[in-house]
Amino acid sequence: MTSKIKVDNINKVSDDSNIIKKCGTTTTIGSGASNPIVVDGSAITLGRCGGTVALASGATQTGFGRTGTVDWDTTAKTGTFAGVSGNGYFINTTGSAFTVNLPASPSAGDIMAVKDYTGTFGTNACTVGRNGSNIRGATNDIVIDKDNAGAVFIYIDGTEGWQVFFDGSDSDATAILLCASVSGSGNTLTTSGCGSYKIATFTGPGNFTVNSLSDTAADNVVDYLVVAGGGGGTDQRGAGGGAGGFRLSNSTSMPAPLTSPLATPTGVTVTEQAYPIVIGAGGAGMGSFPSSGAFGNPGSTSSGLGISSAGGGGAANDSSPGVGGNGGSGGGGVAVGGGPSQPGGTGNTPPVSPPQGNNGGSGAQAPKHGAGGGGGAGAVGANGTTPGAGGNGGIGSFVTSADFAGCNGTPGPVGSTKYFAGGGGGSFYCSGTPGTGGSGGGGAGGNGPGPAPGAAGAAGTTNTGGGGGGGYHSSPGQAGGAGGSGIVIIRYKG
Repeated sequence: MTSKIKVDNINKVSDDSNIIKKCGTTTTIGSGASNPIVVDGSAITLGRCGGTVALASGATQTGFGRTGTVDWDTTAKTGTFAGVSGNGYFINTTGSAFTVNLPASPSAGDIMAVKDYTGTFGTNACTVGRNGSNIRGATNDIVIDKDNAGAVFIYIDGTEGWQVFFDGSDSDATAILLCASVSGSGNTLTTSGCGSYKIATFTGPGNFTVNSLSDTAADNVVDYLVVAGGGGGTDQRGAGGGAGGFRLSNSTSMPAPLTSPLATPTGVTVTEQAYPIVIGAGGAGMGSFPSSGAFGNPGSTSSGLGISSAGGGGAANDSSPGVGGNGGSGGGGVAVGGGPSQPGGTGNTPPVSPPQGNNGGSGAQAPKHGAGGGGGAGAVGANGTTPGAGGNGGIGSFVTSADFAGCNGTPGPVGSTKYFAGGGGGSFYCSGTPGTGGSGGGGAGGNGPGPAPGAAGAAGTTNTGGGGGGGYHSSPGQAGGAGGSGIVIIRYKG
């Protein structure tokens, strides 16, 4: 026969308090809040099949771990607050956008979730603040701006921080993008024509400061356009100045033919720091024949993000030796005093790959000799001809207008683009035609004979790196044109 113990209550000997108490249909085990219950066994079963094991209101559990789920707080949140590990929150941004901060000082396995309460994230976004920890290894908050979207955050470690699982896909968030700023007078930060990129344009010196990085490595690679100052033109049958060096990257695959064939496919990977930007000045035009120098004034170097472009070579004039100056693109040459033709300067000096510019054109021999055009980023400067035609400046190169160049640069043969770094046009001797400036801001050669200032060479366009045009004569006002100043443009996903 099986033994049985039949009791309603079991009490302690010391104070007669209940250890087990049966009251109606409820059995209570335990003798008070300060008295733990320890059940020792290799396997413990709580509850019956189909039954429920519940924690009392206000009670907490330890040692059970988590299964990747959260307990949802069904009271919608309407303003900034700090979340608690283990909880999910419905976020109501009907009134305004606000921030939900992740738990501070989290431990591995901590979990928190957010969800759009009523489909308003697209109008008023929910920002999930990192609260001192990384999110996907980056120091960025997350902005969720798709209606009815949500995300679960699980803390991994101090390096990766919180990992994120979005409803649907990562496209539910526009966050963890590179964040940068610009400084310096006249410099701007705008959104590109297609809306996916930020464009930092430097027409003068300043800093490009990376404030925080993207969690996606590819989005920390930025593209650049670095154009140096153009070389100055000269007077007295003056040649055209060479264009400033043109250097461009295209890691974000802007479509051909709207991007220069000179573009390198590798951009610059940035880090959180300030990058100084230098804008090269154009070389001054020469107007005091005979010159005491071998050629006109070169342009100055532009630089940024570790990329440097060389200033354009100065143009030659009718004084020895008549050879154009070297630089980003070479200045044009002349034939001195009716002597033999002299070459233009050498472009892509110092050499880089892809090349930053081209050679200047040579001057034509007397009797009616034209001066050479300055080299451009896209082509060599044209040679001067006999009788009397100045060489055209070499054409510059181009970038997509809406997605990179904005309002800068000049139109050219390829539509929907802007050109930079065109060479200056050469002038001529006695009678003839001056050379045109190359697309990309190159100044035209001076036209003569005639009273000043009609025979002066045209200046290169500001912030294009265009070379200055050659002047016709040494009279006051008939000098060579100054080179155009340079520019730096940075394009990034933001």
